[in-house]
Amino acid sequence: MADHLEASVTLPSDPASVSAARSFVIGTLAEWGLPADTDAADTIRLIVSELATNSVQHTFGQSPTFTVDLALDRDEQLRIGVTDSHPRFPKRLPAAVQQDNGRGMVIIRWLAAENGGKLSVRPTREGGKTVSIALPWTVPAEPVATTVVQPDP
Repeated sequence: MADHLEASVTLPSDPASVSAARSFVIGTLAEWGLPADTDAADTIRLIVSELATNSVQHTFGQSPTFTVDLALDRDEQLRIGVTDSHPRFPKRLPAAVQQDNGRGMVIIRWLAAENGGKLSVRPTREGGKTVSIALPWTVPAEPVATTVVQPDP
């Protein structure tokens, strides 16, 4: 595989775009060698769902679009970033038992840590923000074909 791969999609800040973001990411990662039916793909699917949902729900109409970026470096690290144009950074809310929502960042941070990754938030030059997850790339090496030698009859 190449030393560096990138893919990106910009979607409208609409609830329907969350599903499109998931599909884009899982399809791209499948092209890069990560089968969609693995635990790693399920984890990434959930992370992307939470990041995209946060971008749609918490920008209060001030970000007409959001962008999902993927970068794979040297088959070692996968970076997933979701960028919107709203300047407010996500807040860490306590995961109170009575809360119906507000736990997205807690879930994302836990999933990242549980999988050897890290969450970061940084401002963009345009005044928005990018919430990123860096994860170790866990795609197994290609299986080695073995030749079975049959004894002569």
